[in-house]
Parts: sequence; C-alpha cells; structure tokens
Amino acid sequence: MKSWTIAAALATMATALPAQQAPRTMIVVDEADVRREEATPHGKIGTSTAYRISDAVPERTLEFRKRVLHPGAAIGLHPLAHDEVYYVLSGEGEVQSGPEKRRVTAGMAAYLYNGATVGIRQLGRAPLVLIVSYPVAR
Repeated sequence: MKSWTIAAALATMATALPAQQAPRTMIVVDEADVRREEATPHGKIGTSTAYRISDAVPERTLEFRKRVLHPGAAIGLHPLAHDEVYYVLSGEGEVQSGPEKRRVTAGMAAYLYNGATVGIRQLGRAPLVLIVSYPVAR
C-alpha cells in the first residue's frame, strides 16, 4: 500500500510540473558565415571586419565578437553599461578607459568596467585583431 501511495504522489507531481524543455547543448558558428566589412562602431573611425559570432546564437546572454581594426581605425570612445573585455589576438593598439591609456599587443586583455568611457585604436602597420565580449543588454 505504501508503494502505491508513493507512486501515485510521484505521478501527481510529474503532471503538475511544467513541461521541461530539452537542455541546450551547443551552437557552432563558423566566422566565415558572420563576416562583414563595415565602419567601426562608436564614431565610424576607419574600416573594420566584423565577425558577429554570437548574433547567430538564439537566447544568448553573452556577446562574443571578433573585430579586425584596419590601419588607422578605432572603436571610438563610448560609455559602458556593463563590464567588457577586449582580448588582442594580433597586432598592436592603444586602449583607453577614462583618462588612462595603455598599449596592448597579442595575448593581452583589457578588462573594462561598467560606467567607464572606453575605446581602442589600431597602431602600426598590421591590423589589430580583437575578441570583444560582454553581457547582452536586457
């Protein structure tokens, strides 16, 4: 009798719970599918190649982008409403946060804080290739 009561209770609980969605596993994005040539964001200072990788991901909570700043290009100064990371894959640049400026090269990351006014510019002859990541605004 006890086992029937437990089984009945479990069955009742199972029907009372909302239907579970299948867990998401992964999305694989080929950067070639999301590549586009465009002016740089925040001021259109020169040209860039944008790889809007996370734009292809439904219900995302994180932006993840690759951007190539061509010689003379910059992402202009803009205020942040979230933390953000610029990670340098290749080339050389100068990142600014508030009044502070720092030179960055391959393998370096600039962690930028919510509320700061930030930007980055390409230096030298080679393009500056970056990964830019930040939370999705809700």
